[in-house]
Amino acid sequence: MSAATTSGGRGVVAVSVDREALRDTAKYLRNARPVDPDEVYEYLPDRPHPAVVRTALREEAFDLGLYEREDGTFVPANDEPVDPPGWSPGSFPDEHVETVEDLLFERYGLDWHEGDSGDALRETIDRLKEDYYRGRPVEYDADAALAYAVYHQPDFYAAVGYVLDRLADRGLLPRTLRVLDVGAGTGGPALGLFDYLPEDALVDYHAIEPSANADVLEEVLADTRPNVHTTIHRETAEAFDPEAVGDVDLVLFGNVLSELDDPAAVASRYLDALAADGSCVMLAPADLNTSTELRRVERALTPPEGDVSVYAPDLRLWPGDAPEDRGWSFEERPDLSTPSFQRKLDDAATRAYDEEPGTYVNTDVRFSWAILRPDGERRHPVVASAERHHRLADSEEHVTDRVNLLAVKLSGDLTDDADANPLFKVGDGSEELEHYLVLTGESSLNRDLREAPYGAVLSVENVLILWNDDEGAYNLVCGKETVVDIVAA
Repeated sequence: MSAATTSGGRGVVAVSVDREALRDTAKYLRNARPVDPDEVYEYLPDRPHPAVVRTALREEAFDLGLYEREDGTFVPANDEPVDPPGWSPGSFPDEHVETVEDLLFERYGLDWHEGDSGDALRETIDRLKEDYYRGRPVEYDADAALAYAVYHQPDFYAAVGYVLDRLADRGLLPRTLRVLDVGAGTGGPALGLFDYLPEDALVDYHAIEPSANADVLEEVLADTRPNVHTTIHRETAEAFDPEAVGDVDLVLFGNVLSELDDPAAVASRYLDALAADGSCVMLAPADLNTSTELRRVERALTPPEGDVSVYAPDLRLWPGDAPEDRGWSFEERPDLSTPSFQRKLDDAATRAYDEEPGTYVNTDVRFSWAILRPDGERRHPVVASAERHHRLADSEEHVTDRVNLLAVKLSGDLTDDADANPLFKVGDGSEELEHYLVLTGESSLNRDLREAPYGAVLSVENVLILWNDDEGAYNLVCGKETVVDIVAA
C-alpha cells in the first residue's frame, strides 16, 4: 500500500520499539497516571530513547485511546460525544487561505494571479466547471489541483460542518473517531471536519486520493494539531481496501460520487467498513447532475428491505416505500466572504465592457447531502399514518382535492422573483414525481413553512393538490387557511 503519512503536522518515522511491550505498559499506566515517554522507556526492552518512545506512542495513540497533552504525556481520550460548536463560518479561515496562497506562490511566483499563470488558472477553472456541468470525467494534474483548491476549498469547508451538526446534535458524532475520506481532493471537507471537532478530539484520519490533488492535500494537512493523525493513501477508491484500517466511525464522500465509474458499488464497500454505530456522509455540489447522482446512490444503498437507513434529510415517512422522483434538492447557508486568492484571480481577469465580475469567486454555500447509517437510525423517527395522512405516491388520484399530509422540507424558497409565490420542495419518501408546497396566502397558521429548517418534518393540513403540466410536478397549494406545523426539526 503506497501512502504518504503525517501525524499532527509531523513526519512519522518508523521506529524500532517492542510494540507489544509498549502497548502493555501504556495500558497499565493509563489507569494510574499520565503515560510519560520519559518513564515508559524504562519498562521496555533495550530502553529506547524517550523521543523514540514518544513517536511510537503517537503511532499507537488512537488504538490505545490516548490523547497527547501539551506537556508530551498521554492521557485517556475523552469518550463523550461531540457537542455542536455553533458552526456558522463567515469566511474561510486565514490560516487556510495562507496555505493555498503559499502553494500558488511556490508554483507560479509572487504574481501568480496575473499573466500566463493567471490565465491558465482561470482557463482550468472554466474547464472544470464545464466538465462538472456536462457530467464529463475530470482529470487532475498539478495545475488543475491548485485551480480546484482556489475555487472549491472554501465552500466545501463550510458545507461539511453544517452536515456534521445533524449528527452532533443527537450525540452521534464521537470525539474519538476513525475517518475514511474517499476522494479527499485538496482537503476542503477535511479542514472543515478538523475545525468542527473540539480540541480534545482524537482522530485517525485516512484520505483516499490518487490524483495530483494529493500533493496539495499533503501540504494542507501538514499543520494539523497533534491528536489528528493523518494518512494519505494514493490509491483509487476502487483499489483501496477500507477494512484494512479497522472499524470506521465516519465515511465521507465529499463531492466525489459523480467522478466514480460505479459510485453505488464503491460506496457499498465502504459502508461495510463502518462500525455498527458509524455514519456515512455524502456531499455534492447543488447543481442538477451531481445532486441527483448523490440521490441515486443514496437510494441504491437504502432499499426498503435493507438494513441501511437514510438518517437524514430524505426521510422515508412511509415504511416500505422509497422515492422515485428526480431527487434534486439542496440546502443553502449564508455566503462566505470572498477569500483573497479568489478576489485576486477574479480582479486580474480580462473582461468585456459589459461583463460582470465574479466569474472566479465561489462563496455560495449550496450543497446536497445525505447521511446513511447501518444501524437503521433516523434523525426523526416519525412515520405517516394512512388514517391521517395523504401519501404523495397517490397524488394523481387526488388532483383538485384538499388533503392532510406529513412531509420533509427539502429546500428553501426556490423562487427568484420577489413577486412570485414562495415555493418549497417536499417529500415523504413515497413520491414518484416532484412535489412543491406553494405558499399563495401567508398567515399565522402556515408561518412554520417559511421558518422550518431544511430537513424538518412538517404536518400540513388542508392543502390543495394541483398538477403543474409545465413542470411535470405536483403543486401543493397553501392558502391562508392551510395549517403548517413543525413536527420535528
